[in-house]
Amino acid sequence: MAEPLDEYIDAVAKALALPVEDSWRPVVRANLEVSLRLARLVDEFALPDETEPASVFAA
Repeated sequence: MAEPLDEYIDAVAKALALPVEDSWRPVVRANLEVSLRLARLVDEFALPDETEPASVFAA
């Protein structure tokens, strides 16, 4: 049975008509795992209800 991330890789590759070679699949999967772990940290960070978005962002 395929893992959810493997199914996601297949679906996105098909939607984008982007071939993913079998040798690259572990690297793509590892990148997605890291990206999802970092996104989870941001998503779980609690902000007070009165928090306002920044009006201007300058780097």
